[in-house]
Amino acid sequence: MNKQYRTLLEAIESKNAVLGVVGLGYVGLPLAVEMVKQGFKVVGIDLDVSKIDRIQRGDSYIHDISNETLAEVMSSGRFKPTTDYASLREIDAISICVPTPLSENQDPDTSYIVTVVEQIKRYMKKGILITLESTTYPGTTEELIQQELERLGHTVGEDFFLCFSPERVDPSNTKFNTFNTPKVIGGTTESCLALGNALYSKYVETVVPVSTPKVAEMSKLLENTFRSVNIAFINEMAMMCDRMGIDIWEVIDAAKTKPFGFMPFYPGPGIGGHCIPLDPMYLSWKAKGFRFYSQFIELAQSTNDNMPYYVVNKTSKILNEYAKSIKKSNILILGMAYKPDIGDLRESPALEVYELYKDSGAAVEYYDPYATSFRDKNGVTVQSMEYDLDKFKSYDCIVLVTNHSNLDYGAIAHLGVPIVDTRNAFRDFRQPHIYKIGHSVQHVEQQDEALIVG
Repeated sequence: MNKQYRTLLEAIESKNAVLGVVGLGYVGLPLAVEMVKQGFKVVGIDLDVSKIDRIQRGDSYIHDISNETLAEVMSSGRFKPTTDYASLREIDAISICVPTPLSENQDPDTSYIVTVVEQIKRYMKKGILITLESTTYPGTTEELIQQELERLGHTVGEDFFLCFSPERVDPSNTKFNTFNTPKVIGGTTESCLALGNALYSKYVETVVPVSTPKVAEMSKLLENTFRSVNIAFINEMAMMCDRMGIDIWEVIDAAKTKPFGFMPFYPGPGIGGHCIPLDPMYLSWKAKGFRFYSQFIELAQSTNDNMPYYVVNKTSKILNEYAKSIKKSNILILGMAYKPDIGDLRESPALEVYELYKDSGAAVEYYDPYATSFRDKNGVTVQSMEYDLDKFKSYDCIVLVTNHSNLDYGAIAHLGVPIVDTRNAFRDFRQPHIYKIGHSVQHVEQQDEALIVG
């Protein structure tokens, strides 16, 4: 092993290496915090000035990082948040955690990675370890980082070291965090992998080395495509059960009693977050370059994308039962975030549901204790209303999209307002005005009448 390798390995083992994190969002900030907690000096780079200001004040914008934790990290003197890429000159190992969205044509947008690489080319320190964590297509690490640096005359494994280690962040998960979630990592050379493994082992409990960056990149896409396909399947089953007069939620509860060969997935109004709606399309796009067309991915994406339309159509049928139409009805959406107990709006299906109701002529408001505002498709800021049961009672229909745990489902159920439940959050309440997706309107009424007679 060359001098650059030995010098960096010694710095990692002694925790004298200066670490860097580019992108201080849901992945980058928790990672930087864990690095500091394990004794490293960390430089965090993000171009959003407001984020840097909040970090310096100890004011966390990430649900999983408390203000107290952030304040402790800042008081350690080992965390330097900045907007200045020139700080790369002092960094020995850097983790890239920038967004990788899709374009309007559903193609990968790697512009954030390209921007970071341009700055690395300008300021990189010789012997630096670069690890890409942003989810992307197989081959990105070599194509966008290795080849670009080699064009400048640098040799991977000698002048710089390169790995890919996919993020596995699950916001609001109280069991798994940055430290105890196993971390897959693939290196471009043996020395790259050895350094990456040595570094991540210092602040991640379990590191899983794989043979190449492509394997690591593909593993992330496999994880999320698996979820996308299975969610799409259960969403289709929900629509089938709706048509057949069968309760999909009862079916799932029965099926999951099997102790082998079955894993429960649950239907919903669509899919949200940064991973499941986007990652499978990265894989589908890359596969087309090999003349391989993934029917499963495309079908799953289409099925999940159509769930907001199913929710709106079901709402229309329910309102018809009360001699009303969506047009001019007053509709309240409960929950705008993409998952419970956080304020994350990324790709949230509630945003699409909101726009579809508006397009249908409804007057729509929403309540979310975490996501207090969002911008609609016209760029207008929409504010969450205050929690007010008396006000809730005035709506023609309430649509539960996000099942936050702090909602008083009993009180809301007893308002008597027609409820469209997309998450089975009102499972303990059998009033005839509560309707679930994956369960026909007529069947709900018949079942409740039978219960009353019984």
